[in-house]
Amino acid sequence: MDSNIKKIILGLILGLIGFGVASIFFEPTHARLLGVIVLLVTLWTNDGLPLGVVSLMPIALFPALGILNTAATTANYSKTTIYLFLGGFLLAIATEKTDLHKVIASKITSVFPSTPLGLITSLATAAAVLSSFLSNTTTALLLIPIASFLVEDMKMKVRLILAIAYGASIGGIITPIGTPPNLILMGFMESKNLEMIPFVKWIGLTLPLAMIMLVVISFILSYGLKEIKVAAMDVKHKMLTKDQSRLVKILGALIVLLLVNSPIKPFYSGLGLDEKVILLSFGLLMFIPKIGFLAWDDSKKVPYEIMFLFGAGFAIAAAFGKTGLAAAIANYLLVITQLPPFAILLCVALLITFTTEITSNTALISIALPIIFSLGEAANMDMTLILMTATICASYAFMLPIATPPNAIAMSTGCVQVKTMAKYGFVFNIIGILSITLVSYFYWQYFI
Repeated sequence: MDSNIKKIILGLILGLIGFGVASIFFEPTHARLLGVIVLLVTLWTNDGLPLGVVSLMPIALFPALGILNTAATTANYSKTTIYLFLGGFLLAIATEKTDLHKVIASKITSVFPSTPLGLITSLATAAAVLSSFLSNTTTALLLIPIASFLVEDMKMKVRLILAIAYGASIGGIITPIGTPPNLILMGFMESKNLEMIPFVKWIGLTLPLAMIMLVVISFILSYGLKEIKVAAMDVKHKMLTKDQSRLVKILGALIVLLLVNSPIKPFYSGLGLDEKVILLSFGLLMFIPKIGFLAWDDSKKVPYEIMFLFGAGFAIAAAFGKTGLAAAIANYLLVITQLPPFAILLCVALLITFTTEITSNTALISIALPIIFSLGEAANMDMTLILMTATICASYAFMLPIATPPNAIAMSTGCVQVKTMAKYGFVFNIIGILSITLVSYFYWQYFI
């Protein structure tokens, strides 16, 4: 039997088991929804069907099983947040096409000393910077091959690969477009009519946390390495090319516009422009002759399957809310709402981080946000604060390959063993949970 057929059958069996178990604790509609989610997560995980195909399945399954009607399901595949991602990715394709990402990485790595700590820090930082505006998947794919030729020592090579993978995950939280869970959060907040977090404000909230994590992982990954002299990345372009220089100016103009557009309450109300429109407009600018760098053929590089994945995530979140399943699950978690706010944030961080290890962080956060929302309502907490904490934790799972795309890419090199990733990942998970909880409680709640 074909291996993909086996994977599909496995998904169906697990989905039926999930439905059966859920039927014991939940009403029929909720049980059917949970069964579908088990099926989707299994197929997303084992690649039994293409990612885009699995992501479109809710359009057929939700109406057929009486979970959501067709209009309510398909509406989630055209959320405005998806176009924020589209604009960002068009800019990312232009960055790759002009090789500007290589120049950025080279410049960053040349700043640090040629020691194990210096090289690990430089690659982790380069990955973090790039993944703040490229996807963390793309960043890992671009930078991890570099680790293969920088050093011969296998122990050092493994640490470099992990530094890039972890740096990409760490940097992905810096901007709303850095990683899919961020966009899932933005779409969810929009659906709940919560006040959106402006682009620049998001960076102000997340950058300190990312810097803390970068310092920590760099020191821990470099521990125990001999003081081997290693060469920094070769800077091929001493000067920016004309195309690179023009793109830098365009990206600079985008940053300035985002800064000017961001309100600083109560002193400045901003321009009032929709940031999704700004990002999409600058992405479309990449196609204009003499200004941009893209032809229509370049649009084939847009990962439309990821856009369908966002749609599936939004559809799952909508189903959790409209069927009442989120509230039903939250009822089982009501015991923690009696805890102090700091303890509730810590519990949410622990739950999301370690649950993410066994499934896709995008799929997990799609399922978790409606539950966390209901939990926040029961605990009478600041909704944005608790949702933001959960979302960032979904990206800060470092133990297993399935948790995040950069982890999977690191494992695909054949250099990193699961036990090695799990050993370092567990330590970074604990540090991440504590750091996110502390930053959330002592910093975010005063500025969100």
